[in-house]
Amino acid sequence: MTPLKPTEDPWLALEIGNSRLHWALFIGNTLNCTWDTDHFPESSTPQLPECKSLADLPPEILPSFITGKLGGKNSTHPPIFLASVVPQQTALWQTHPHVRIITLPEIPLLNMYPTLGIDRALALWGAGKNWSFPMLVIDAGTALTFTGAAANKSLVGGAILPGLGLQFNNLGEKTAQLPQLKQEIISLPPRFALNTPAAIQSGIIYTMLAGIKDFIMAWWELFPESKIVIKGGDRILLCNYLQIQFPEIAAHLIVEPNLIFWGIREIVAAFPVN
Repeated sequence: MTPLKPTEDPWLALEIGNSRLHWALFIGNTLNCTWDTDHFPESSTPQLPECKSLADLPPEILPSFITGKLGGKNSTHPPIFLASVVPQQTALWQTHPHVRIITLPEIPLLNMYPTLGIDRALALWGAGKNWSFPMLVIDAGTALTFTGAAANKSLVGGAILPGLGLQFNNLGEKTAQLPQLKQEIISLPPRFALNTPAAIQSGIIYTMLAGIKDFIMAWWELFPESKIVIKGGDRILLCNYLQIQFPEIAAHLIVEPNLIFWGIREIVAAFPVN
C-alpha cells in the first residue's frame, strides 16, 4: 500500500464482529458512509487473494453505491484496515492483498492486557480521542461490555456479560417450559409480572438496567467528570429504557455507533502503511 493522504485518499475500515462485518468508507479523515454485510463464507476464500481491483469484490461485500463513490469497478482498490474479534474470519481476510490488520500493540492505551478485545480497545481509543479522557465505553452488542480509561489514557478495566439477545435466547433454549421471546420490547414490562413471558422480560430488562446504572455510578465515583459513550446494536433500546427508569443517567450518555471506526481512523492517521 502507498501512504494515505489524510485529506483526500479513500480507504475502507472493516470491523469483523461476532455477528456481522461492519464497513466504513473514509475519504481521508472524513467518514463518508457505513454498511453491514454477512460474514464471508469459507467456500469463497479463493476469491480474496485475487482481489486486485474493486471489480473482484462480490457485490454483497461492496455494494454498487460504494463502488460508485470510489469511481467505479475499474478504480484502484483502496486499502482495507481491519480489526477483528473472529479468528476464522481474520484468517480469510488476511489473504486479501489490500488488507492491513490492526493489532492491539498499535493502540496507544496504557496498561492493556494481552487478551483485551481489539474492538473494546479501539472503541475506547476512538471515544477518548473524540471526547477526551477519562472515558467509559458501554458496548450494547452481542455481549454487553464496559471498558474505561483514566485521564492519562491508561486502561482502568471493565466487565463483560451477555447482551440482551443472548440472555433472551439462552433462557428460551435452555429452559424447556419457557417461551423464546423477541428482545424488541418498546416499553418497560411490569416489574412483578403475572405471566411467564412478562416475567422473563422483567427479569432480564430490569436486572440489566440496574447493572448498567451500578457500573456507571461506580465509574463516576472514580471519575466524576468522565463522559460515557454507548454503542452497539441495542444502544437505542437500552437508552430508551434508561430514559424511563433512570432519566438522570440517560441524559449524560453519548450515543455513537461508529466508535470503532473512529478508533481505526486514529490508528490510520498515526501509522500510515507503505
